Amino acid sequence: MSAPVVVAGASMAGLRAAEQLRAAGHLGPITLIGEEPHMPYNRPPLSKEVLAGKASFESLAFRPRAAVADVEWRLGTGVVAADLDRRAVELEDGEVLPYAGLVVATGMRPRRLRCPGPLDGRHTVRTIDDARGLREALTRPGARVVVVGAGFIGCEVAATAVTLGAARVTVVDPMPLPMVGPLGDLLAKALLKRHEERGVDFLLGTGVAGFEGTDHVTGVVLGDGTVLPADVVVESVGSIANTEWLDGNGLDLTDGVLTDEHLRVGGRPEVVAVGDVARFPNARYDGVPRRVEHWSIPTDTAKHAARVLAAHLGGADAGPDPFAPLPTFWSDQHDFRLQSFGAPGLGLGDVRVLDGDPDGDVLVGYHTGGRLVGVVALGGQAAAAAAARYRAELLKLPAPTA
Repeated sequence: MSAPVVVAGASMAGLRAAEQLRAAGHLGPITLIGEEPHMPYNRPPLSKEVLAGKASFESLAFRPRAAVADVEWRLGTGVVAADLDRRAVELEDGEVLPYAGLVVATGMRPRRLRCPGPLDGRHTVRTIDDARGLREALTRPGARVVVVGAGFIGCEVAATAVTLGAARVTVVDPMPLPMVGPLGDLLAKALLKRHEERGVDFLLGTGVAGFEGTDHVTGVVLGDGTVLPADVVVESVGSIANTEWLDGNGLDLTDGVLTDEHLRVGGRPEVVAVGDVARFPNARYDGVPRRVEHWSIPTDTAKHAARVLAAHLGGADAGPDPFAPLPTFWSDQHDFRLQSFGAPGLGLGDVRVLDGDPDGDVLVGYHTGGRLVGVVALGGQAAAAAAARYRAELLKLPAPTA
């Protein structure tokens, strides 16, 4: 029998890895293992269209390609341990699956606040079930909503809550501006202004100390003792990589799973990592390993990792070209969009307006060493199209030389 491959994680990254393994010529058995009972689905709409009731939960499901019709799906169970020397993984029910190739695609889970107070009424947004519960809470008349965290998800949920008619929506974050980490001050200030004009309140530069209420949250206690009345709390305070099952194998799991330039894990050609959980060097930039939580990364990593793994299983070399994706993200909030290409976070020290004005549609460039490394547009379709015109330039960006 041909070499079996186990894909640990049955979300978008796992599905794309299986499809790309077939595309790369791997004919052996493939087993996908996923904790959720659902087939792979699209997550970005959970905090926007689905939460707003503009798209059904059923519409999120990906349609697997015909090439993976023969793969085995193990849904509703998770991988709890791995022995990379023995080339085997253990499932929740104790079953042990041997493999010739392993794809690490276990992704992330939401970080939770460790504060005193009740849990009921506190939500995260990562799964279909999360979104279902949050939508039910947001659509109750007179809902007072507190969003903890002014990042992508927090800002998207705040915008959606206003659209749904929440009585009050307040975003709390210890940072001085929303999304200032990935965007820098210039765009973060413009983003804050747009949210406030559309009815979102912000309390910035402060954190959460606890929650009031007996069985259900009734208020959010801030660091200075101020209490915000709340019926619904959304915790959007970052993510934690699902890597515990890989403990004990001598891997660097500091922040996700460290890989080499071909997405191979721990010097093992039979193990690759894909999606949000992979911390990889990007040859397009400075070669520093980083995780990238953008929608494009599951597909980009799956394409490269599948070719590398299929080549190894077939007795061939991975090839000389290292993994060098062009990160891409977008975020729909209220009636405007953030659209990005490249790595703006690497150019926060040199931010320039390339077109437009921060009070309207604007296109911003991010530079390092005088070179453009990322662009972000804020506004309507014209601004997003302007950002896309820089893709070719960003794709040509060479890796810096020592």
